[in-house]
Amino acid sequence: MSTMDAFIDGLPKAELHLHIEGTLEPEMMLGFAERNGVSIPFSSVEEVRAAYDFTSLQDFLDLYYKGLAVLQTEQDFYDLTWAYLERAHADTVRHAEIFFDPQAHTERGVSFATVVAGIGRALDDGQARLGLSTRLIMCFLRDLDVASAEATLDEALDHKDRIIAVGLDSAEAGHPPAKFTHVFERARQEGLLTVAHAGEEGPPPYIREALDLLHVRRIDHGVRAMEDVRLVERLVEEQVPLTVCPLSNVRLAVFDRIEDHPLRAMMERGLMVTINSDDPPYFGGYVNANYRAVHRALGMTRDQLVAAARNSFVASFVDTARGAELISELEKYVAESRAEP
Repeated sequence: MSTMDAFIDGLPKAELHLHIEGTLEPEMMLGFAERNGVSIPFSSVEEVRAAYDFTSLQDFLDLYYKGLAVLQTEQDFYDLTWAYLERAHADTVRHAEIFFDPQAHTERGVSFATVVAGIGRALDDGQARLGLSTRLIMCFLRDLDVASAEATLDEALDHKDRIIAVGLDSAEAGHPPAKFTHVFERARQEGLLTVAHAGEEGPPPYIREALDLLHVRRIDHGVRAMEDVRLVERLVEEQVPLTVCPLSNVRLAVFDRIEDHPLRAMMERGLMVTINSDDPPYFGGYVNANYRAVHRALGMTRDQLVAAARNSFVASFVDTARGAELISELEKYVAESRAEP
């Protein structure tokens, strides 16, 4: 292991862009299918991994939704979430803000309460057993109609003790943020924070809509902002956090190669960038793999990686005391690593 790999492995960080359903490893998919008597079009881990040949976001979503069929019970959602938390803890993730897609489950007969109970119980255990703080973000599927989003928000209001924010994900092209203006306004009135996927496959104007119409606190992805100089200037001036997922962007053909990714250029322009894994089994690695990839391919320096980690804490939805604790841990780690011979 290189010195930089070891540094990344120990670097305290937050993960702010992680779809819990997207952490379904092939072995778990097959195990849940057997446990629940669910038929899936795969008979081996190798067959599942062979399907990870995506040419677009929709290719991935088609496989993603097939996999969700195996998630049936509260225990399934607990096991799925706990497996991610253990993996994140191994990557020195100190805080995670986790997306979930209730519509993908309620539409196939799994209740909202079942999903939240399983995920929530695992999050509680993550805090108690791993010291890993978390927040839960409910996403609306943007390729479904607004009425479905409104009904989902109605159900979510019974779980405000668990859910801190709402987000917007799934197929971006042709589904602008403006479509969801009213439901996001309702969510804000109920005290929920807001984030949204924008500027992944959608154009820069989608980022503007997310800011101006949905009043989001963060932009998830946002890499296509670099196509619009004035938008970049605004994002820099307002220090809007961008939760960037480098390996995901390459696997979904947003960029041809990791060497083409604009992450380093984004940071050098002054954008508030964080590094995340998105749907790690599908895209080639958890959060530390993303840090290592951009270091090797883009020549990102130790100081730039530390800045990304710091950004992840600053951009998180933790309270002031927890935020100070996390940044203090980061500063101590960096100081001690510099003092090593």
